[in-house]
Amino acid sequence: MQQLITTPGQVGEVLRARRTSRRIPQRELAAKLGISQGRLSTLETAPAALTLDRLILLANLLDLEVVLRDKTEVPNAPSEW
Repeated sequence: MQQLITTPGQVGEVLRARRTSRRIPQRELAAKLGISQGRLSTLETAPAALTLDRLILLANLLDLEVVLRDKTEVPNAPSEW
């Protein structure tokens, strides 16, 4: 799976989709993160408040990784500038 993220909302969508495809309940994942199920639900629907530390931990728990790379490596990527 590879997903170009251009908005915070997309982060939540990707994380939620991965969690549900792996059949991991929110309560179980939240416990591994040390947060409540309600907080995880909020982070999935409004991920702008997600800290980088928590994003990396969440990605690791879902067998994902966070990668930053030059835009020039992404063919036909829309430019923000």
